[in-house]
Amino acid sequence: MAIEILVPDLPESVADATVATWHVKPGEFVERDEILVDIETDKVVLEVPASESGILEAIVEEEGATVLSKQLLGRIQPGAAADAPAEPAAEEAPSAQGPADASPSVRRLMNEHGIDASQIKGTGKGGVITKEDVENFRNAKAAPAAAAPVATTPEAVAARSEKRVPMTRLRKRIAERLLEAKNSTAMLTTFNEINMKPIMDIRKQYQEVFEKKHGIRLGFMSFYVKAVTEALKRYPEVNASIDGDDIVYHNFFDVSIAVSTPRGLVTPVLRDCDTLGLADIEKNIRELAIKGRDGKLTVEEMMGGNFTITNGGVFGSLLSTPIINPPQAAILGMHKIQERPMAINGKVEILPMMYLALSYDHRLIDGKESVGFLVTVKELLEDPTRLLLDV
Repeated sequence: MAIEILVPDLPESVADATVATWHVKPGEFVERDEILVDIETDKVVLEVPASESGILEAIVEEEGATVLSKQLLGRIQPGAAADAPAEPAAEEAPSAQGPADASPSVRRLMNEHGIDASQIKGTGKGGVITKEDVENFRNAKAAPAAAAPVATTPEAVAARSEKRVPMTRLRKRIAERLLEAKNSTAMLTTFNEINMKPIMDIRKQYQEVFEKKHGIRLGFMSFYVKAVTEALKRYPEVNASIDGDDIVYHNFFDVSIAVSTPRGLVTPVLRDCDTLGLADIEKNIRELAIKGRDGKLTVEEMMGGNFTITNGGVFGSLLSTPIINPPQAAILGMHKIQERPMAINGKVEILPMMYLALSYDHRLIDGKESVGFLVTVKELLEDPTRLLLDV
């Protein structure tokens, strides 16, 4: 009896989803727990594994289809690998069929393109060769040929083309939220700058000891989060949000961290930052960044957050005006650290400086609170001892 492949239960905040990628084709054998298809929502990507080993009998919803919770995606005919359609005799010859550590479909793909399996290093579990390994090998092999000089002819010059692809659900959602922020908030940005030398000196002095004790490098983001959390305690309006005609003050400190992923910008949340040490913050940020890169973030990890920190400096941004992440009331932009001549006590010194940008909703936060918040962050980062002494 065929086993149905169903869309997982979607969170309450997610109405529907899109079939992003099928990893197998009808007629191919799949192992139990092998990922069959990726389902993309406007927040996360959900992986649908095979509940039993068998042959993928049919795909009901193709890539790009919009689906609902528990909707039928396809069917698997359960059975052992031996029940799979026999490969052609040519594929069973030792010289051409690939090693034992590759599935029948991958061996067939290698034979179709005349690829010797011994040339490919498998990246799957236990060194198994995957379809991605074969495609990467083909692309790498084709790259030198593509890079060869091509004679410039009128035909070649005229052969201009365009590529049109639909927006992903995440990109659509990002666009909607950005427009929502611009159209529904009285957004204003205020700036300041920080001398990063004190923190850079601390990192240089304690980096090795810190990494040895905690198993993770001491970065800048942990200092940013600690300083922001302390500033939020002093300026509760910045940690608040507007709900209709009410102002909601939060007595907890959940900070969203903007993370760039292959799918777009996401903002997973660090919970209860006031209870976390520098090492805990660094570990949590690394975990969220890895999950974001691999598309493993859950809806729960993306929900909430009272304030956002975004660091465009990692990409070289010197100055920007970040856009608020509704329903939050403010967002802090960190930027590139760059050496600049500064006047210190009547003398010119070359110091590593960084611009800060605080965008805030002027309906809730006045200039006094926004500037005071930003100055507090500046003072705490320029004199990190304040974070330890709570002054």
